[in-house]
Amino acid sequence: MTLACSGTTTAATTTAAGPVVTEPVPVTTTIVAATSVAPSTVATTAGPTVAWPPEGFDEMGLPLGDTVWAVALAETPDQRRQGLMGVESLPERSGMLFVFPEDTVAQFWMKDTLIPLDIAFFTAEGSLVDVQTMTPCREDPCPRYSAGAPYRYALEAAAGALAGLTADDRLPVEALASS
Repeated sequence: MTLACSGTTTAATTTAAGPVVTEPVPVTTTIVAATSVAPSTVATTAGPTVAWPPEGFDEMGLPLGDTVWAVALAETPDQRRQGLMGVESLPERSGMLFVFPEDTVAQFWMKDTLIPLDIAFFTAEGSLVDVQTMTPCREDPCPRYSAGAPYRYALEAAAGALAGLTADDRLPVEALASS
C-alpha cells in the first residue's frame, strides 16, 4: 500500500544521438508478512525475502475487538509510502498500522499493491471512523480511498479481515503510546 506514490523512479539513458533521456522504471519492493504464531516469509516479484517485520519497521501485538493483531508500524513518511506494496499475501491477524503525527485526511491508493486489503480508519482517541475494502491497481489513474473525516491511525489487513469491526471497537491508543 502506498500513499500518493507512483511506484516508479526515473533512470537516465543516453540515446544514439547523444542527449540524456529519462524514462520511468518500475520500483519493486520485497516485504514479508508473518503471523502471531510463527514467522513466515513471502516473496514478491523480485529480490530475496526478509523476516517480518520488514526492515526498519517496529512490530507490536495490537488488541482490537476479540483479536490480537501482529502489526508492523508505519510511523515515518517513508514507511507510510512503502506500506504493504509488493506483498503477495498476509496471514490471518496481521497487517500494518499507519500512525500519523496529527489528524489527517490523507487518501490511500493501491498502486503496485498486489492483494486486496481492508482499511480501518481511527481517530486520535481510538474511535472507528470507517472501514473499506480496497482493490489492487496496476495502472493510473488509481482510485483514492478516504475516511470521509479526519483520522490519526489506519489499519490495513487482508480483504475481509476487518469487515466485522463496529463502532464499539476501539483502537487501544494507550498501548501505542507505550510501544
